[in-house]
Amino acid sequence: MWFCRYLLPLFLFASASAEPISVAVASNFSAPMAELVVRFEESTGHQVRVSAASTGMLYAQIVNGAPFSVLLAADAERPERLEKSGAGIPGTRFTYAIGGLVLWSADAALSDADCRDQLDNLESLRLAIANPQTAPYGVAAMQFLMRADLWNDAQDNLVFGENIAQTLQFVASKNANLGLIAASQAVDQRLPAATCQWAVPASMHDPIEQQAILIKDSEVGRALLKFLGSADAREIIRAHGYEVRD
Repeated sequence: MWFCRYLLPLFLFASASAEPISVAVASNFSAPMAELVVRFEESTGHQVRVSAASTGMLYAQIVNGAPFSVLLAADAERPERLEKSGAGIPGTRFTYAIGGLVLWSADAALSDADCRDQLDNLESLRLAIANPQTAPYGVAAMQFLMRADLWNDAQDNLVFGENIAQTLQFVASKNANLGLIAASQAVDQRLPAATCQWAVPASMHDPIEQQAILIKDSEVGRALLKFLGSADAREIIRAHGYEVRD
């Protein structure tokens, strides 16, 4: 029976390491996160379970006790709030990606049109943006429209997505003629070909600084955050249309 004393600890160790870690991910980062998770799991043997939604919704869930170990937000504000309130682990917050906005359309009627010019005279065109109340990309879209002096005129034409993923769905399915989507979504090969698109200058909205923070301290959670800052992860993040800090 001597071998049982060795097999039992090994079994317990294997079971503990196989337990998935729950990660809350802003919806704009779903595609790169899927690729990052594969690379992380292959290199570490740990498992990651991802829940994607708007940053505002994920923040509310965490505040109300949702058992996430890590938050990958689409802003810096909510991770900072979690850190200050004690709901996030101090010293683990960092910027993993910087996003951008693109005005995008799949509407055949706008083929070869100047996308930016359409905003000056929307008439019956519908413009999809993410909800500024819950989605940082919605805040950036609102800031752009306000700074371009278009916000008031666009009110009757706006269609609000619950998050940036739903915003893209509206415009890709042609339920909206135009959409202010994440730059990372615009490079997704699964999208139909754009009939027109225009990159919103970064100066027209506050920086979309996406931060991560550890919520529940664990070796696996810290390993994931370390991986997100690695050269391999940064290469994947850049390939999906984000900027990263050197």
